[in-house]
Amino acid sequence: MNKNNVIKNMMSIELTEKQFTKISQIIYQLCGINLKEGKQALVRSRLMKRLRALKMGSFNEYIKFIESEQGSQEIGFMVDVMTTNKTSFFREPAHFRYLEDSILPNLKEKRIRFWTAACSSGEEPFSLAIVLREIIKDIDYRDVRILATDISKRMLEKARDAIYEEEKVSSISPLLLKKYFIKVKKESPKAYQVTDSVRSLVHLAWLNLMEKWPMKGPFDLIFCRNVMIYFDRKTQQNLINRFWDYLEPGGYLFVGHSEGLSSISHKFEYVKPAIYRK
Repeated sequence: MNKNNVIKNMMSIELTEKQFTKISQIIYQLCGINLKEGKQALVRSRLMKRLRALKMGSFNEYIKFIESEQGSQEIGFMVDVMTTNKTSFFREPAHFRYLEDSILPNLKEKRIRFWTAACSSGEEPFSLAIVLREIIKDIDYRDVRILATDISKRMLEKARDAIYEEEKVSSISPLLLKKYFIKVKKESPKAYQVTDSVRSLVHLAWLNLMEKWPMKGPFDLIFCRNVMIYFDRKTQQNLINRFWDYLEPGGYLFVGHSEGLSSISHKFEYVKPAIYRK
């Protein structure tokens, strides 16, 4: 079969309503993502990458595979292609300004712990680490650590490499870029790697937010931004309650600006848009 015929055959593979419902249930049970109606085309286009990789000719074949013992490894790949990994350095800058002005100057303890949940390819925890280095002048003499977790092993590998093309670092000031990044590729597109001084503050780890959390905490601040929009209200409620338990008294929770907690029952004190305090 020539290449054109292969492409034509792949294009003809349909994702039925029944198959979409089954895949949606599997994804929800695995990682809490709520694939609402209208997402069928998105799910098909993303999972077609896996069908091509596995040389499968139907979604029924794929569903049987991921439900089998032999397909246990595939589940990670499936979740990976289904999760959205949009992120950037210093995303939602108002959060970082509040962190610099109102939170970090008041953290006098020797031990300080932060957690960025759903850290994707690392821009968020590295942004946080840069701010910590800028504000906490004696940071190397204190016990300061950032836990950065994500369900995507592919994104975690990118974060471990900590190499970003010029476009990804274009929003960073020239001063911070020179101070905390090393140019590792001079030809276009240029690429920069985060320095060891920043990376040393960040511990990267795989974590499914829906499963048991192995870390003990407590944390002074938790970033869980632009994640809960993919969960239903019940999952959001459970997650917010768990975050409460893992925060120090007076600790902060940062969510995305499109994820206010107004529709969720919680014990947090509202501080600013998308910023809450225990």
